[in-house]
Amino acid sequence: MMYLAVFLVLFVLELVYFKIADRYNIIDKPNHRSSHTQITLRGGGIIFPIAFVLYFVVSAAYRKDYFLPEDYWSFGLGLLALSTISFLDDILDLSSKLRLLFHFVAVTLLIYFLGLFTSAPIWFIPLVYIFVIGVLNAYNFMDGINGITGVYSLVMLLTFYYINQYGVTFTDAHFIIYPILASLVFLFFNFRKRAKCFAGDVGSMSMAFWVLALLGLLMVKTEDFTYLLFIAVYGIEVISTILQRIKLKENIFEAHRHHLYQLLVNKMKWSHLLVSTMYGVIQLLINFSIIYWKLNFVEGILYLIFPTLIMYVLAKFYIFKTTETY
Repeated sequence: MMYLAVFLVLFVLELVYFKIADRYNIIDKPNHRSSHTQITLRGGGIIFPIAFVLYFVVSAAYRKDYFLPEDYWSFGLGLLALSTISFLDDILDLSSKLRLLFHFVAVTLLIYFLGLFTSAPIWFIPLVYIFVIGVLNAYNFMDGINGITGVYSLVMLLTFYYINQYGVTFTDAHFIIYPILASLVFLFFNFRKRAKCFAGDVGSMSMAFWVLALLGLLMVKTEDFTYLLFIAVYGIEVISTILQRIKLKENIFEAHRHHLYQLLVNKMKWSHLLVSTMYGVIQLLINFSIIYWKLNFVEGILYLIFPTLIMYVLAKFYIFKTTETY
C-alpha cells in the first residue's frame, strides 16, 4: 500500500512539473541530432531526484529503526548537485567547465558514500572518477529516443532488486524500489510513440548516478567486478561509436547521429519503442546469464560481451551497406 501511495505522489508531482515546464517554456526543440520531430517538454526526469527526497523524508520519519540519515547524506547531496546543474543546463546551456566542476563534486560525494576513500588504494580513486564521469556522460549520450533511458534503467534497477532480495543483500531495499517507482512514472509519459516529456540532462544524469551508486554498493559488498557487465550494452555502444568517429576524423564532442539506436530509428525506420525495448532486453539477457550461470568477469566477456559486440558491428555494417550512409 505504501508503494502505491509513493507511486501516486510521484505521478502527481510529475504532472505538476509539466504545468511548470509548460508555463516557463522548458521544451526540447528538434535539431540535426534529434530522432524526434515534435517540440516536447524537457526535464521530466526531474522525478528521480524528487524520488530520492521522498525516500529520505519518508524513511527518516517512518523507518527510524532501519534508516540512518547519515548513511545517505553524501549520496543525496551528490545527486542533488548533479541534478541541479543538469536542470540548469537544460534551461540555460551552461559552460562545459562549470558542468564538469559539479560533476567532479558529485562524483567525490559518491566515492565518499561508497567508502572508497578509506577502503580503496590511492591509485584506484582516479580510475573511479574517470569511470563514473564517463558513464554519466554515456547515459546522457544514449538518451536520444523515446523510452530508451527509462527502459534500460528499469532493467538495471530490477536486476539490483533481485540480487538484493535473493542473492546478496547490499543495500536498503527501499533505496532500489523508489527509483523503480520513479522509472515507471517517467515511462508512463515517455514510453510512447509521441512522448509527453523527455528526461533531459537532469533525468539521464540522475538516473545514471543512482544506478552507479547501486552498482558501486554491490561491487564493494561482493568485491566482484563482473557486475560491471550490467552496463555492457551502453558501454559497447558508446565506446564503439567514439572509436568510429575517431576513425572518421570527427570531433567526438560534437552532436552526431552515429549511434546504432539512431541509425535504426532514422535510417531503418524502426519505431522508438521497439529499439528501446530491444536494448533493454539484450541487457536483461546479459544480466540474467551472469546471475544464473554465475559467470566471472572473463567468462562474461567471452560468452556474452564479445558475441554482443560482433552483433553490434554486423548490424552497423548492414545498415551502412543498405542505406549507403553512416
